[in-house]
Amino acid sequence: MNPSELTLLVLRFGFLLLLWLFVFGIVYALRTDLFGQRVRKLPEAQASASPFPSAPAASPAPAAAPRPASPAAPAGPTEPVMKHAPVSNLPSGANTATGGVNASVQTAHRLVITSGPRAGTELALGRDPITIGRSGESGLVIRDDYTSTHHARLLLWNDEWMIQDLDSTNGTFLDGRRVTVPTQVPLDTPIKIGTTTFELRR
Repeated sequence: MNPSELTLLVLRFGFLLLLWLFVFGIVYALRTDLFGQRVRKLPEAQASASPFPSAPAASPAPAAAPRPASPAAPAGPTEPVMKHAPVSNLPSGANTATGGVNASVQTAHRLVITSGPRAGTELALGRDPITIGRSGESGLVIRDDYTSTHHARLLLWNDEWMIQDLDSTNGTFLDGRRVTVPTQVPLDTPIKIGTTTFELRR
């Protein structure tokens, strides 16, 4: 074998190695985007002490045209100590109301999707938090180009349902306004995530 043939053989092996590395990289990125990474569960004591993970503060901004979420979106939120107190949209004493749009959401028993690919779907509400996103581990799975892997979270705080954005790419909107801190959700108020809109109902 002359030197030129040996050089050509080495180049072929090098090219094949780079090609396989490229293929493995694509497969890993697709798997992370579709299934996410396993979310670490906090010990029970720590979870009860801090039910709200911290969401980074951001100045309110008007709703803009959504842009596709990055395929290599972060696998999940971290669990630091809460820095922002929950924000209530209801007047004082509304948590004891028995009717009207300002009735407390502690009487909400179901989540109803009103628009989007899963319109008409209903989800029963219990006492446990519900994570919303593209991850298969989410309580409410929404798969579209404008929803992050772990996008938002619904959870109870003093018997009132709160919505928290988990640093998503395109944001979470409550009644047309972007959520930047954990915010109380009144009954029959639209929440928009990606191309999906849903409400909490009795």
